[in-house]
Amino acid sequence: MDGSDLIGCADTGTGKTAAFLLPILNRMLKARATAPEERGFTRVLILAPTRELCSQIEDDVQGFTYHTDLTSIAVYGGTPMDPQERALKSGVDIVAATPGRLMDHMRNGAVKFDKLDTLVLDEADRMMDMGFWPDVRRIVSALPDTAARQTLLFSATMPEEVMKLADEVVCDAKFVQVGSAGG
Repeated sequence: MDGSDLIGCADTGTGKTAAFLLPILNRMLKARATAPEERGFTRVLILAPTRELCSQIEDDVQGFTYHTDLTSIAVYGGTPMDPQERALKSGVDIVAATPGRLMDHMRNGAVKFDKLDTLVLDEADRMMDMGFWPDVRRIVSALPDTAARQTLLFSATMPEEVMKLADEVVCDAKFVQVGSAGG
């Protein structure tokens, strides 16, 4: 909630998605109330390794924001690019994306992250295991500087390789672990 970068480690099913979404949505709604003219920009990017997780995150966002004017989209492969491109160009507030499909949209110039203030890497261990880390690096390099955004990295496991890679994207992060390491 204080805007610090964060690395969170907790087993699957412990509520990591709610742990990052609810504070982000709270901050966005407060900001929207004080500056309603600040619309039409993507503020939050959530990277996830699979379309199933992107879809789940999008469902949670939709449920939590049902009675608000916040907008979101899930961006992943296996579906037509045109609707995703239109939403990205309109500046949807929250984007939950797989790295590969997001890179496709970035190459096409469909997405702008000039006003991005929050990056979430969900299931970072799986993104690394699945070979997405080079794409994650490219995406992060196209985002505002680490000092201009909050980066949240969540993972069910936190092997040393993930911690080393985390240091590339977070700045002076706080570490929170729920449960026992490897538990």
